[in-house]
Amino acid sequence: MALSDRSNTYLGPEGILGKKNEYLLPCSFHFYKNPPQLVKGKGTRLWDHNDKEYIDFFGGVSVMSCGHCNDDINEEVINQIQQLQHTTSIYLTEPVVNLAEELSHVLPGSIKRSFFCNSGSEANDGAMTLARMYTGKEAFVALKGSLHGRTYLTSGITEIPMWRTDPFLNHLPMYFVENRKELEEVLEEHSQSIAGFIFEPIQGNGGIKTLEHSFISELIPLLHKHKVLAIADEIQTGFGRTGYMFASEHYGIIPDIITGAKALGNGFPIGFFATTDGIGHCFTKPSASTLGGNPVSATAGLAVLKYIKKENLTNKAKELGQYLKARLTTLASEYQWIKEVRGFGLMLGVEIQHEQAPEVTDLILESMKDKGFLIGKNGLNRNVLAFQPPLVITKKEIDMMLTSLNETFKEIL
Repeated sequence: MALSDRSNTYLGPEGILGKKNEYLLPCSFHFYKNPPQLVKGKGTRLWDHNDKEYIDFFGGVSVMSCGHCNDDINEEVINQIQQLQHTTSIYLTEPVVNLAEELSHVLPGSIKRSFFCNSGSEANDGAMTLARMYTGKEAFVALKGSLHGRTYLTSGITEIPMWRTDPFLNHLPMYFVENRKELEEVLEEHSQSIAGFIFEPIQGNGGIKTLEHSFISELIPLLHKHKVLAIADEIQTGFGRTGYMFASEHYGIIPDIITGAKALGNGFPIGFFATTDGIGHCFTKPSASTLGGNPVSATAGLAVLKYIKKENLTNKAKELGQYLKARLTTLASEYQWIKEVRGFGLMLGVEIQHEQAPEVTDLILESMKDKGFLIGKNGLNRNVLAFQPPLVITKKEIDMMLTSLNETFKEIL
């Protein structure tokens, strides 16, 4: 049955908004003044309740790297669901240990031991707990413009004001820095209490901000001098998105602990933190996750790793990312209100510089949606256009989007 035949069975945007306003907490927002109801996805495409087609250039915030409803991945997941859907980690199942083994082959350096959970927030929370256990210290340092999660601990190490909703977060022992000089000053004064330095190799919600190469490339010796662990938050950047399996590789560093989620599940909930034998040996107190690493999510992760390798998506992200960035940069040169194009691979941001930048950004998103393209936004002022499409995007689809983006720019500004 075609989508158009079913359109009268859908709630529709007004119906969804009505229930949302009545039954969900008011903290849950949505894009667009006139939002569509998305009902179907395949590859790089999404469809709404009226059968309108969109090309997805946001990928569920770096989640759908292998494309929507990927047949290869879903077939293996469906087979697993029909055999064993859930037990919990206190029982022995095979997919989780096979996933841990496969992860060890792609994780940087000698990182090999993983703990699986349900989300990036949990992964970062667990990584911070591990750092505290290993060092015997409790404080953390993070970068200004950071977002590391929605748990109490990860909210505390998140610097973006709009995500720091808990009024008591300032009681946590946290420090925020912007550059190497500030980090050195904090370490010199507080190293006796600092367990770890957590960072996003590219700040996603902070505005697709890449970090100063010299700062990060020299990071590990500086931290180890003060007996502080390096924690790379690769929740958005991991699994090929930036042209490397992990974005830390852009800087030539190997962190002590690494976290991941999002793309590893390609829509199925999964997260993990991983470390070396030397650090991991301290995590001996009983710990479990009821749903973390369950057979279905672990099978999805295995299928994702297999698909990334089979389709060479990491290299594809590098090549198409270079093409998209070059075209965006050329486009930006024609408009004085575009401040900068930045990022690596298929994680790119275009910062709008305008006295009404947030409003202009929303107008651009709305216009692109109407033209059939879904792009994201982020940044401290919500004025950065975010391009994080599935890694199966094609050059033709990129060209189509760029043509519409240029038309939108001319119409709006």
